[in-house]
Formats: sequence, C-alpha cells, structure tokens
Amino acid sequence: MVDRPYTLLSCSVSLDGYLGDHTPRLALSNEADFDRVDAVRASCDAIMVGAATVRTDNPRLLVRSRARREERTARGLPAAPKKITVTNQVDLDVHSNFFTAGEAEKLVYTPRPRVADARARLGRAATIVDGGRRVRMRWLTEDLGERGVERLMVEGGGVVHTQFLAEDLADELHLVVAPFFVGDPSAPRFVRDGGFPWNADRRATLAEVRKIGDVGLLRYALSPRFQDE
Repeated sequence: MVDRPYTLLSCSVSLDGYLGDHTPRLALSNEADFDRVDAVRASCDAIMVGAATVRTDNPRLLVRSRARREERTARGLPAAPKKITVTNQVDLDVHSNFFTAGEAEKLVYTPRPRVADARARLGRAATIVDGGRRVRMRWLTEDLGERGVERLMVEGGGVVHTQFLAEDLADELHLVVAPFFVGDPSAPRFVRDGGFPWNADRRATLAEVRKIGDVGLLRYALSPRFQDE
C-alpha cells in the first residue's frame, strides 16, 4: 500500500484568527515570509487549495524564485509542483490563474455525479478525478500517493484545513500571525468548528517560533512523521 504524502498545512492569520476580510487578497504576511513560503512550495510535489480559494483569491501557486525552479528542473522535476483542488459544485473558471499560470499538472477532484460537468467545463485544462459518491480527504491523499506525490502542501482555505486537521491527516502546520486584527465575524477563519485530535489532553508540539519581520511563524509537529528542517 502506498503511503499518503507527508502533508504540511500553511496558513497566515490575523491576531484574531481570520484568514482575511472581504477585500481581495488582504496582505497578512510580508515579502520575507512570501519568500519562505516559496521555498516550502519548491520542496513539495503538489500544492492543494479548496475551490473557494481558487474563486476568491485567484492564486497562481507557482514557485517564484528562478533559482528554485532551476534547482527543481536540475533534479528532473517540473519547475513547479502539481496543483490540486477539490470541488463539489464545479463552479470554477477555466481562465483563472489556477489553470492558466504555469505548466504544472492540475488535478481537480470532484464527486462522481459532477465528473461529466467538470470535464465539459474545464476541458483539457485539468485532469478530472472521480472522487466517488463523496470526496474524502484520506482517500484523496492516498490517491495522490499513488500518483507519486510524496510531499503535499495545503494552502487553504478554512474548509480544507478543517477537513485535514479533523481527520488527523496533517503532519506539520505552519501558522503565520499578522500584527493586526480583522474584527469581522463574517470573515473567513483559519478553521471551522470540528472535532480536532489536538486538545487539552493531546497538545500539539511546538517545533519552532520564528520572527520574520513584523510577522511570527509558529511551526507545529502534528504527527510522528514530522520532519524537522
């Protein structure tokens, strides 16, 4: 049986735990941390975001550094990791950056009843994966393992992070805290309500605290598979 990929969750939040506000792409981080995230991306085989993140943030999900791209290609890898998303409604724009930016393979996981719609809507822009009656994250990660993904970076949003954490599928968490509040109860949060394995009786292991300009990085080990840098 193929192991699921080593899975790293990456997220930036405000002091009150929000992923942003209702404006496009609120900057919760800074250039030094963006470069750190770029290095993490370059170390991974695939990057995953939820469909809501594709729609609202329109992320490119590329490796920005030319040196890191060249280092990947020198090792026989694509210049950037695969892009992964999961959608129940297939309300995705084929012209969004997720599909048009870069040459990396794009995989879209969707329930079986939506597969035909996804193929009609997205055409050759992505590989459509039949996720069965309901796409479950444990199965999705096992499928990625069978596709050769050994290291997966999950960049959100809140629904996807909640699913990975509640199902105990995360090995590592990078949580960057911005030095301001959002204060809007309708804004998206890092996670939604759920039953999480880490609680007062099972505390996550804080592996690193790092000051990066005006933000702070909290790095947590969430499983015995944790790989220290």
